[in-house]
Amino acid sequence: MKIGVLAVQGDIREHANMIEKIGHTPVLVKSIETLNEVEGLIIPGGESTTISKLMKKTGIWEELKKKEGFPIFGTCAGMIVVSKGIANYPQQETLGLIDIYVERNAYGRQVFSFEEILKFNGKDIKVTFIRAPKIVKHGEEVERLIEFKDAPVLVRQNNILAASFHPEIEDDPSVHAYFVEEMVAKKQVK
Repeated sequence: MKIGVLAVQGDIREHANMIEKIGHTPVLVKSIETLNEVEGLIIPGGESTTISKLMKKTGIWEELKKKEGFPIFGTCAGMIVVSKGIANYPQQETLGLIDIYVERNAYGRQVFSFEEILKFNGKDIKVTFIRAPKIVKHGEEVERLIEFKDAPVLVRQNNILAASFHPEIEDDPSVHAYFVEEMVAKKQVK
């Protein structure tokens, strides 16, 4: 399958490598045309304000709002972009695709980055938090797939997946494989 990686800012190459590692074809998405070639999209970490601005400039922002049921995986800043709102920056616009409210940089500044071993699908995986957003509120339809200190850090609602951490910088492709196999392969795009 062709899996898109939004290629405007952030860990673009790392996500593309993970898609190749699990046997699929990464496509770097920089336009509506390339977005329409892919079956799912990863929005990488980076700086959410810049990512949003560049998505609007290319038209990808509005196009994603039209694609009901389209599988999207937002990591770190990507989680902020797909969220319903930002608790500590309420003026910043989001796509509102998943019923979560986040707090930017809630796990600390870059110098306080840390790793944890957390359970996912019955196995231990290493996850890295870098200026990570925290989910401070979510709707009942949101499924908590991984938790850290009682807070969800990997969540799913229908075809939207969002992670506070950076699965693309680890060796374990479990989270990317989950997105592709459980969400993209089984999607119901309307």
